[in-house]
Amino acid sequence: MKLFSKKYLLQISQLQSDVDALRKQLSDEQAKNEKYGIYEYEDAVTKINRMKQNATDQLNLTAREIKAHEAKLNNLTNQIEEKQEALSAASDELAKNEKNLDSNKKKLKRAKELCKAMLNAYDYDDKYIESTLQQAEILAPSVTVELKSLTYQDLRKEYRENEKTIKEVLTKYESRYTTKANKTIYQLMVLALQAELQNILVNMKYDRLDKAIAQVNEICLKFANIASEGNQSIAPTIKRFIGEIEHLFTNAVKIEHEYYVKKEREREEQAAIREQMRQEAEERKELERQKKHVEKEESKYLTEIENVKYQIAETEDSDKISLLESKIKELQEKLKTVEERKEDIINRQNGKAGNVYVISNLGSFGDNVFKVGMTRRLEPMDRVRELGDASVPFSFDVHAMIFSEDAVSLENKLHEELSEYRLNKVNLRKEFFKLPLEQIENIVLDNEPAASFNKTMLAEQYRQSLSM
Repeated sequence: MKLFSKKYLLQISQLQSDVDALRKQLSDEQAKNEKYGIYEYEDAVTKINRMKQNATDQLNLTAREIKAHEAKLNNLTNQIEEKQEALSAASDELAKNEKNLDSNKKKLKRAKELCKAMLNAYDYDDKYIESTLQQAEILAPSVTVELKSLTYQDLRKEYRENEKTIKEVLTKYESRYTTKANKTIYQLMVLALQAELQNILVNMKYDRLDKAIAQVNEICLKFANIASEGNQSIAPTIKRFIGEIEHLFTNAVKIEHEYYVKKEREREEQAAIREQMRQEAEERKELERQKKHVEKEESKYLTEIENVKYQIAETEDSDKISLLESKIKELQEKLKTVEERKEDIINRQNGKAGNVYVISNLGSFGDNVFKVGMTRRLEPMDRVRELGDASVPFSFDVHAMIFSEDAVSLENKLHEELSEYRLNKVNLRKEFFKLPLEQIENIVLDNEPAASFNKTMLAEQYRQSLSM
């Protein structure tokens, strides 16, 4: 018992010592923590103050940068305003210069005509010397006539420019005569020349350009002879005057003739439009007939498919059912083909889908001549065979047959790029073009890369005819 109590007391003492040690350690730690806590607080305050200072410095720096950018922005705004004012002034100057340019172009054009007329006057001596005309009939005085060319705005403008140049020439030469007699001769000659010109213009026709120009030349020679015989002192000036005026009169004749060219072009175009309308009506009629035929086929296949389905429902024989199902598949394939044909017909009836073709006829039109056209027919070769039936001695070779959902637009694109190679410049409905085959192939493939192009020009009947 005593031993146990002693051992127990020792343990308690040891524990007490341990507790004291722990208390001392805890006290030391608390003191240490308090010491270091003060230091950390002071360090944190320092850091916060430093951060505040840095933030203030950064804010001041940013404010200075903002002021600098605002100054730059104001500077740029001022520069933009200056540039806009300069641009506005430049635009006004450009408009003024363009107006001056147009005016100078007109002056240059008249000057060129005067120059050509003067050159013609210097060349006129040779024609005058070669002339054997001894006298000329003086026709009626000048009469104002209504020229047909004045019905077109572009021709009216061109004619009035030429007429203005004529008046300038008349005024220029009138001032050269000082005596009353010479002025009278000059004025009478001018009236007579104008009357002659109007007579020529009144009788102008589509196919009389060369004849009208020849009449102008003949009349000018007549009046040169008359004036020279009447007064030799003014003969050189009169010859130069007539030489200039002859060129301008010829221009007037060409301008009036252009009216008839335009009218002929319009007449040909109207005839071609009527022919095209006739062809389109025939094509629509044919498409309607084919559509009805296809619809009958479609109805027949649908009825047969329904009958076969009914037979399948009524039978239990597996072999027979298998045969009937195969027949349904076959009928459905045929029905699909018929439906595609029907859709194609409907597209063509709407006026968009069709085939653009490139064909040639070596025996009829020669080498490097091609026709580029369009047809809405289901069988486009029917149109090619029709073109080669009666109007030409040989059949056409086909170089391209291009199906398009919008064949009209494709044809127009090709015609636009081929316009400079067109053979008939008057009737634009005549779709013949003269250029190498390789060149037309490139134009076709540029517009329709998937097109198939055949470069072989067979011309079988033509070549056989040559060999015979």
